[in-house]
Amino acid sequence: MNQDAPEQGGTDDELEAAVAEEQSELDALRDEVAEAQDKLLRLAAELDNVRKRATRDIENARRYGLERLAQALLPVRDSLEAGLAAGENADAEALLEGKQATLRLLDSALEQVGIAELNPEGQPFDPAHHEAMTMQPSATAEPNTVLTVIQKGYAIHDRLLRPARVVVASASEPEGAE
Repeated sequence: MNQDAPEQGGTDDELEAAVAEEQSELDALRDEVAEAQDKLLRLAAELDNVRKRATRDIENARRYGLERLAQALLPVRDSLEAGLAAGENADAEALLEGKQATLRLLDSALEQVGIAELNPEGQPFDPAHHEAMTMQPSATAEPNTVLTVIQKGYAIHDRLLRPARVVVASASEPEGAE
């Protein structure tokens, strides 16, 4: 038995060292888990803040999205109001000049917010941007060319708001055919 005692003592030391090493690894893993949980909580909070900020930004865009347009249109309204006030005492030429100035203000306001006029007279007919109201024979224009613009179209950036309503050239009828 005495011979076994030193071996057991060595084994106990080895076991204690192994237990201490395992305990150390376990403590390190617990620390890693705690760090990961903390990181997860922080990321969840950050994600929640991003969602709230995005929701607030969307709400503000809905609420104030037309602010730029409204600011651009206010001078047009002021001009119309001034024209109406002066209309009682103005002659026809002054009224016409006032209307033209107001139209220029409106065009400028539309341009400021990215709205462009489509006036395709003389251009090839494009069904993506034009609405053909009628076809008309023409000896001077190529077939499928816009002869007349009945109502101008408008686009905002690259999106069509309203197609231009147009008269489109068709092949001219041969002489003597009726």
